[in-house]
Amino acid sequence: MTSPWIDVSVTMKTGMVSWPGDPPARISHDKEMERGDPCTVSLLEMGAHTGTHMDAPAHFVRGGIGIGEVPLDAAVGAARVIPIRDRESIKPGELERHAIRRGERILFKTRNSERCWDTDSFVEDFVYISAAAARYLAERQVRLVGMDYLSVGGFRADGVETHQALLKAGIWLIEGLNLKLVEPGRVQLICLPLKIAGGDGAPARALVRPLDRRRTEKR
Repeated sequence: MTSPWIDVSVTMKTGMVSWPGDPPARISHDKEMERGDPCTVSLLEMGAHTGTHMDAPAHFVRGGIGIGEVPLDAAVGAARVIPIRDRESIKPGELERHAIRRGERILFKTRNSERCWDTDSFVEDFVYISAAAARYLAERQVRLVGMDYLSVGGFRADGVETHQALLKAGIWLIEGLNLKLVEPGRVQLICLPLKIAGGDGAPARALVRPLDRRRTEKR
C-alpha cells in the first residue's frame, strides 16, 4: 500500500550542496565491519544548517532561544503549501491574495524545488523571501515558514534582514525543503530537528501528507 506521506527532506551525503563558507558535509565510517570491526559506526561532519534543517532564534537574534527549546508543535500539524510564481523573490504583493492567517504554518513552493536540488553546486540565484515579505509575514504572526532551498533570505540580498524579521517575531523556520512532488494546498506537516542544547539550528527530517488533493490556491 502506498504511503500518503511525502518525504520533503533532502538526502544527507558527502559533498552535498552547502551554504558558501559553511562546513562541508562529510560522512565516513569511524568503525566498519568490512575492516574487521565488530560493528559499523558512521562519523558525520557538517554544519548545523546543512540540507533540510530548522533555524532557531539564536541563529540571528542575540540572546534568542536555541533549537533544543523548539516547541514540539511548532513544526507538527496542519500547514499550507503556497505556490510562488515570482522567479526572483517572494514579495508582499504575491502573498496578499493568499489570505495568510495568524498561526498558520506556511511552506513556500518556488521554482527552487524544480531546479536547485538536481546539483551539488550552490545555486546563487535561488528564490528567497524578500525583507518586505518577511515583515509582512511577521505582521500576520504566522507560526512557521518553510522554504525550498538553503535559506529564507537571499544570497545577494535580504539575507540578514529576512532572518531577523522572521526570527524576532517568533516564527520558526524550516530551510532546505524539496517540494517538487507536493501539490499546493493543505497538508499535514511533521518536521523534527535534532535536540541540540543551545543550538542555532539543526538538521531535520520533514514529511507532509496532503489533506485536500484539490488545488485550493487561487490562480
